[in-house]
Amino acid sequence: MANIKSAAKQARQNILRKKHNLMRKKALKQVVSELRHHVATGNKESAQQLLPQLAKMADKAASHGPFHKNKASRIKSRMTKRVYNM
Repeated sequence: MANIKSAAKQARQNILRKKHNLMRKKALKQVVSELRHHVATGNKESAQQLLPQLAKMADKAASHGPFHKNKASRIKSRMTKRVYNM
């Protein structure tokens, strides 16, 4: 436990930040898995409709902290390539 008031506040903030980061990562992973499912089943229209949602989530995750911007870009690129190579 923190001995100083500001350290206690920082600990509380870290808990909230971790919670928000995990939520963003989980949401992005869910969209990626859904997209992979559509690619595996050959449903190209549904996969193409999910691409903008994937891009938005990846960019938000990169701007808010859970992912580096290059990782978000890599995820978008790989998923886009999978969809258009169906």
